[in-house]
Amino acid sequence: MKSETIRRILDCGIVAIIRADNSAQLVDATQALIEGGIDTIEVTMTTPNALQVIRETTQKFGSKLLMGVGTVLDDITARLAMEAGAQFVVTPTLRPDVITICNRYSKPIMTGCYTPTEMLTAHEAGSDFIKLFPADQLGASYIKAVRAPLPQLSIIPTGGVTATTCGDFFKAGCVAVAAGSSLVSKSILEKRDWKALTEQAAIFVAAVKRAKAN
Repeated sequence: MKSETIRRILDCGIVAIIRADNSAQLVDATQALIEGGIDTIEVTMTTPNALQVIRETTQKFGSKLLMGVGTVLDDITARLAMEAGAQFVVTPTLRPDVITICNRYSKPIMTGCYTPTEMLTAHEAGSDFIKLFPADQLGASYIKAVRAPLPQLSIIPTGGVTATTCGDFFKAGCVAVAAGSSLVSKSILEKRDWKALTEQAAIFVAAVKRAKAN
């Protein structure tokens, strides 16, 4: 099951991060993203009623959706989210206790890191992916430099990733990208402009396909 989840993350190549002010928008936003070709979605724990949202959304979409939980700071939250249906877990910082419990439950874990020391520490602790955050402060050249001595790292940049820049990240050796406000903007959520979200998702999907083909 874990290997299949990892394969789906890599196949999609994009993790859509939803940071909503209320949970009512999330089912519609998820539907719009799926229609645009993105089936890998991370709901942050800062979203009101996040666990209930995860439970309801995974029940509604079933195998069409790969649901993850983000902004996880401790192992208790990770366990509750996995019990609610989260299929992968994302932390903003290096949290060894979260890595341990995700491995115990055979769920992929993306650990937030910034320095090479944090990245290697997370990898050796059992993290499946390294979430470089915030990526816009460092850029693709930083990732290329880090992967020269540490090619074993599976890096997913987060923060400042756009449809325009994602190609550079893949060229630098990233295995996928994660996009928040550049994909699921506050304006789209507030206006409930699901057509615009589907169109934006399709733009990201096309950009990732081009990057993988090069």
